[in-house]
Amino acid sequence: MQSASDPSYLSLKGQPVKNFCLLSLGLVAALAFSGVASAEPAVKSGPQAGDSLGAFYVTKVAGAENDGVDKNANLCYRCRNGRRPQVIVFTRAADGKVAELVAKLDKAVEENSSSKLRVFVNVLGEDKADATDHAKKLASSSKAKNIPFVVPNEFENGPDNYGINAKAEITVTMASELGVKASHAAGAATDLDVASVLSDLKKILN
Repeated sequence: MQSASDPSYLSLKGQPVKNFCLLSLGLVAALAFSGVASAEPAVKSGPQAGDSLGAFYVTKVAGAENDGVDKNANLCYRCRNGRRPQVIVFTRAADGKVAELVAKLDKAVEENSSSKLRVFVNVLGEDKADATDHAKKLASSSKAKNIPFVVPNEFENGPDNYGINAKAEITVTMASELGVKASHAAGAATDLDVASVLSDLKKILN
C-alpha cells in the first residue's frame, strides 16, 4: 500500500491532481475551439441593413413581360422601382436552389401586390454573353412571371457601389424606402437559407 511519502502517491493527491484536471479541461476547450474555428464563416456580401440603396444600370434579358420594359433595354430597375419594397438578387449560379428562391419570390410578388413588392434578378459572370444565357435559363427553369432577369452593366461582379463579394455565388438585398433592411449571401448557392430570406420579407413590406 502506498504511503503519503511515496512520490507516486502525491501525484494523485493535492496540487498535481489539480494541475492534471486543469490540463484536461484545457485540452477539451482547445478541441472545442478548433471545431468552431474550422466551421465556414458567414459570407458578407452586398449592402447591409442600414445602408442606402444605390442606383445601377442593367440590361433586361427575360421575364416580366408585362412590366412595360422591352427586352434588351438598358435601364436602372432600382430607380424604376422607386421607394417601393424590393428584393434585388445577384447570382452567379442558375441551379435548382436559385430557381427555387426565384419561384417563391415570384409568388410573393403576386401575394403582396397591394404593397407593390418588386423583385429583379441580376445574373453575373466573367463573360456577358454567358451571363445572358444563364439569365435566360434561370427565367425558364424558375417559371417566374413577375420578375425581370437582367445582366448588370458591371456584369462580372455587380455594381461597384454594392460591394458584391467575389466569393459569394448568391447575394440577396432587401430594401424599402431606398434603405436596406436585410441582406443574405452564401458562398455556394446551395447553402442559401431560402426560408430565412422569405421570412425577412416582413421587414420590407408596408
